Amino acid sequence: MNWFIGLGIAGLVLLVLSLVLDGVLEGLFDGVLDGLFDGLLSLPVIAGFVSMLGFGGAIVLGVTGLGVTAATAIGVVAGVAAGWLTWKLSRALMRDHGDATPRGGDLVGSSGSVVTAIPAGGYGEVLVHLAGQPLKLAAKCQVPVARGTEVWVEATLSATSVVVRPVER
Repeated sequence: MNWFIGLGIAGLVLLVLSLVLDGVLEGLFDGVLDGLFDGLLSLPVIAGFVSMLGFGGAIVLGVTGLGVTAATAIGVVAGVAAGWLTWKLSRALMRDHGDATPRGGDLVGSSGSVVTAIPAGGYGEVLVHLAGQPLKLAAKCQVPVARGTEVWVEATLSATSVVVRPVER
């Protein structure tokens, strides 16, 4: 029974190390197993298997009158189930992608207001909203635009400057 409890504790320690060191232990093998089993041999999966093998075997041995062989067999089945669930959960978490990062081209067609007056053919400043966040940019326009005027973004010149035109109502 002590061997099973020792395996369970060793699996938990391995799981804590894999979470705390976050891939450092997996990097020790320098990518030897990368893609070989598609994450089946990751440290969390191995830790789940070893923990359930140990604790499952200890429970079977302590509660039932079955011998060490039966406890080991049931522990292996429980370990495989825990490893498989860990693998599926980690794959599901890795597939979780957020929204795409907004790009400068996403500004085209958005509205804003002039913060610093724009002279004809020169630069001023506008405040536009990109992905819900206010963004202050240098702005160029062919006609003079007064402060506070609502404008549309026609093109992006760079990451920090745009071409605008006044909104006609």
